[in-house]
Amino acid sequence: MAAERDELSGHEELARAVNEAYAEAGLSEAEVAQAAAEPTESAPEEPTSDEAEASAEVEGEAAAAVSAAELAQVSDDLARARADLYNLQQEYNAFVRRTRGELAAARVAGAAAVIEALIPVFDDLHLARAHGDLHGPFAAIADKLEATLASQHGFARFGEAGEAFDPTQHEALVAMPHAEVEQDTVHEVLQPGYRAGERVLRPARVAVHTPTE
Repeated sequence: MAAERDELSGHEELARAVNEAYAEAGLSEAEVAQAAAEPTESAPEEPTSDEAEASAEVEGEAAAAVSAAELAQVSDDLARARADLYNLQQEYNAFVRRTRGELAAARVAGAAAVIEALIPVFDDLHLARAHGDLHGPFAAIADKLEATLASQHGFARFGEAGEAFDPTQHEALVAMPHAEVEQDTVHEVLQPGYRAGERVLRPARVAVHTPTE
């Protein structure tokens, strides 16, 4: 009997504690009873096999779309990189060609400047040779100098009587009308012209016969 009384007393104390807790929460006995009567929320339903397949298919299509977009982006980036590389190669090739041309022009200009400074010497050699005053070792040295300049730098003396007057090659110091010519013609070379390759260092200074009117 004592055990039964103790058990009953324990249930009463538990009930009293529960009622006090509901009272502190501001719930009436009716609300407590209604809450006890309401069923608990059911667990979420597991998707069916068809729903799972549809979800997997949608996810696969989305992944494929992302992969296609990424591939297109990579292809576009690769095309741009190739275009940039091509442009860089073209710029480099143009730079090499331009540099080579500038170096060649600088060499020609340097050689031409040296030869041009020697023109008075060549004039003296030409006059001495024309008067028979150039002979012996000195003549051999002069010939070798002119031959070396001709082979390495295209050095040449030009201007002949009887050729057509060319203002890019000749400088007329004297001009006289003459009945026997039909165009401006070099009558006499007063000083020969000199060139280095295609570059005229000094035009030939000449007397010209012009046609009569």
